[in-house]
Amino acid sequence: MRGISSVPTYVVMQPTTLCNLDCAYCYLPFRKVDRRMPVAVAEAVAASIAGWARTRRFSVVWHGGEPMAAGRDHLAALFAPFGAGVEHHIQTNATLIDDEWCEFFKTHGVRVSVSVDGPEARNGDRVTRGRRPAYDRIVKGIAALRRHDIPFSALCVVGRPEPGLATELYSYFLELGCDVLGINVEELEGVNERPNRHPAADVTGFWAELLAAWRRDPRIHLREVEWSLRYVSSVLDGTADDLLPRELDPIPTVAHDGSVVLLSPELAGFHDPRYGDFTSGNVLHTPLGEILAGAAGTPWIAEFLTGVEACRGTCPYFGFCGGAHAANRYFEHGRFDRTETDHCRNSKIRLLEGVLDHARDHEPTAV
Repeated sequence: MRGISSVPTYVVMQPTTLCNLDCAYCYLPFRKVDRRMPVAVAEAVAASIAGWARTRRFSVVWHGGEPMAAGRDHLAALFAPFGAGVEHHIQTNATLIDDEWCEFFKTHGVRVSVSVDGPEARNGDRVTRGRRPAYDRIVKGIAALRRHDIPFSALCVVGRPEPGLATELYSYFLELGCDVLGINVEELEGVNERPNRHPAADVTGFWAELLAAWRRDPRIHLREVEWSLRYVSSVLDGTADDLLPRELDPIPTVAHDGSVVLLSPELAGFHDPRYGDFTSGNVLHTPLGEILAGAAGTPWIAEFLTGVEACRGTCPYFGFCGGAHAANRYFEHGRFDRTETDHCRNSKIRLLEGVLDHARDHEPTAV
């Protein structure tokens, strides 16, 4: 049975629960409330990861809410305990980015990832609290990044895969100027209860079309496609068994109050009569290393690991996927030991099938 590593490669930090947007597909439960992380939480995490950061590349990912809603001064105070030994990443909706924020990013060496769903017409779900479109503010923030020569990644949510969409999106993001593009097919999780089941042919076709667009002009890194190509290559050269890590990355998510949820940031802030609040401890009371060492004692995690083994025994895609994500299992099935989810189908199974379909359609003709 795969266990959970006690040495993470990164930690997710929630500087505030607040978000200045109200996106229709957002999973976060407290995005209208400004609950800010005390500096003491950052100090506790920094002390816990110091040893890991000295011996390997280590990232701190600031993820909200909207992290920039915490303000530059407070975010700087949260950064300070970590020193120069870590990489800071921020996931932002870009609406607050201006020249001063760009100077902040440069000063602190922050790697920026922007959430935007493609051309203006594709951003109907990304709105302000007053239900007004946020697109103009998003592209204004991106323009500031480009003006200051700050590289950025992009994260795009796809609500309904359909023919032509992948080509449209890829062309848009090439023009936008991002270095890396990640595509998330909308997920049913958290407070987002919109169904996300789509015809298999539509989703498979979307991924195949995206690969075709990327192959015509591979100037940016395409996260999902490159993952799948790496897997296919490892199968062909006989190293697929070495692709999945022996232990799961714990992905510790530290909420604003110091509580720690493992494996799935999307579970933070939720409570269930059966599982409690999903937390495995609090960094204000217990060092993060101790929390990770005792991870298997968290009841829902033990159930999840049982589910991972069920995936291994029943799913032909396990070598690529590694088992359905914990939050998707819970929000789709109400428990953690179930196997296939709609997220699996949309973003793992159909992804790999789309890549293989493209390869078959473009197989060189024998002479």
